[in-house]
Amino acid sequence: MAMPLRQTIRVGTYLFEQKLRGREKFPLIVELEPLFACNLACEGCGKIQHPAGVLKQRMPVAQAVGAVLESGAPMVSIAGGEPLMHPQIHEIVRQLVSKKKYVFLCTNALLLRKKIENFTPSPYFAFAVHIDGLRERHDESVAKEGVFDEAVEAIKEAKRRGFRVTTNSTFFNTDTPQTVIEVLNYLNDDLKVDELMISPAYAYEKAPDQEHFLGVEQTRELFRKAFAGGNRRRWRLNHSPLFLDFLEGKADFPCTAWAIPNYSLFGWQRPCYLMSDGYVPTYRELIEETDWSKYGRGKDPRCANCMAHCGYEPTAVLATMGSLKESLRAARETVSGSR
Repeated sequence: MAMPLRQTIRVGTYLFEQKLRGREKFPLIVELEPLFACNLACEGCGKIQHPAGVLKQRMPVAQAVGAVLESGAPMVSIAGGEPLMHPQIHEIVRQLVSKKKYVFLCTNALLLRKKIENFTPSPYFAFAVHIDGLRERHDESVAKEGVFDEAVEAIKEAKRRGFRVTTNSTFFNTDTPQTVIEVLNYLNDDLKVDELMISPAYAYEKAPDQEHFLGVEQTRELFRKAFAGGNRRRWRLNHSPLFLDFLEGKADFPCTAWAIPNYSLFGWQRPCYLMSDGYVPTYRELIEETDWSKYGRGKDPRCANCMAHCGYEPTAVLATMGSLKESLRAARETVSGSR
C-alpha cells in the first residue's frame, strides 16, 4: 500500500471521527465530474455518450467546490470527460487544496504538458494518469495512436516539476497476467510513478464495446496470477491490502457505493459513479433517500460482474478499520511503501 503516511493518518482520523459520531453512511472520496466532454473516444467508456448541448457544459467553480464541501469527504477524484478541457479546472483544484482536501485529477494526459503551468505541486494534489497497457495495448484501448507516448512524456515532465503522479489502469478480458505485469512493472520501475491504482473494467451499458468486460472469476484469476511471485508487495499499489485480497478472491465484500458518491453536471448520481438511476440536488437526499439495499452482486443484475474499486475499496477500508490485525497489516505496508 503506497498511500503517503500523512494522507493515511488524515483518512484514518476522519474514519475514527465518523465512528465516534455514530454515522452509518459517510463519504470516503467524492467522484467529481465537472464536465463530460473528452478528447478521446475510448471503446470501454460509458461516460461521454451525451447530447452535444450537455458535452458543451462546464460546471462552475463554486458549484464544484461546494458539492465536495457539502459531502465532507476528505478526498476528491476529479474525472469526466477530460478534466483538463475545463477552462477553470486549475481553480477548482486550487480551492479544494486550500481546504486541505486530497485531490486526484484524472487525465489521459494529452493536454497535461500544455496545462501544467496552471498547477502548483502540493502534498494534497496528484495527477492520476490513465494508462491501460504498454504502447500498443494502450493506444488500442483509447482508439488513437501516440497517446501512450504523450502520456509517458507528460508523466516525466510532471515528476520533473515536483508533482505527485499516480496512474490508473483498467483491465479487460483481452488482458493476461503477463500484460498486467508488464505495464505495472513499467509504471512502477521505469517511470517510477508515486502510486498505481488498478481496477477491472465495469460493463457500462452505454459503452461502445460490450464484449471485453471481465467476469468475477476471470478477474480473480487474472489478479491472482499477476500478483504472484512477490509482485503485489513490490508494486506501489494505492489500495488497501483487503481490497487486493478481494481482487484475488481471497476475501469477499458487499458493495459500499455510498462511500464514493458521484457529483456531476446533473447532480448527485444514484447509486454510484458507474450506474445512473437518477439524480438528486443534495448530498443529504442521496444518502437518506436512496435504497442502498437494492444494489450489489446478487441484488441487481447490473452489479453481477462488478469488482470495481468505487464499490468495494471502501468496504475493504472499513473492514480494515474494524480489525486490529488488518489495521496493523495496513500500517506495516504503508510504512514499507512510503520509504
